Amino acid sequence: MTEPSATAPPDPGAPPRRRGRRSGGADTRAGLLAAARAEFADRGFDGATVRRIAERAGVDPAMVNHWFGGKEKLFLAALDLPIEPEQVRERVLRGPDDAVGERIVRTFLTVWDTGGGAPMAAMLRSVAGHEAAARMLREFVGKAILVPVTRVHSPDRPDERGALVAAQLIGIGMIRYVVRLEPLASAPREDVVAAVGPTVQRYLTGNLGSTNPEE
Repeated sequence: MTEPSATAPPDPGAPPRRRGRRSGGADTRAGLLAAARAEFADRGFDGATVRRIAERAGVDPAMVNHWFGGKEKLFLAALDLPIEPEQVRERVLRGPDDAVGERIVRTFLTVWDTGGGAPMAAMLRSVAGHEAAARMLREFVGKAILVPVTRVHSPDRPDERGALVAAQLIGIGMIRYVVRLEPLASAPREDVVAAVGPTVQRYLTGNLGSTNPEE
């Protein structure tokens, strides 16, 4: 009987073979990042495991330590922003003062709508129980956007104004990307900007009322 050729195509009726270990090159790193983003989005930091991530990527779990030094560093790498903070600041600060609220909301949605909101979903699911996620969220919302904006645009109480804006943005992120409450979850970006932008504008530049309860 003739032996099958080593280069013959696989039988289409046969079950798919389990993938072997990837090579140790850049494709392994990219595969781990893609798998990590999916796992963290599905399960959050605590629920995702190195074993599951590696299995999803088709590599040995040792590759996580080899490329990233552990789950936490992989988590930080997987949630790399899809836009540079300098570009965020440029987008927000460029334009008329009375439209900065709309620019903040538009920039926020533009950044996080990339990839279907998975990075934001992963961050929000993990933030309550993991300081690295909380730190990343503070750094993105605070340092990349709110500190430079309040420094330029807010007449007073910059910390309070920044916190109010952050609450608005994080609330949108939770509803749009994690809870996926309709119609906000699938609303066109500009509809959300038009609805929420004026509120963010008031937080930044409007009258917040007295801080003295006796007044």
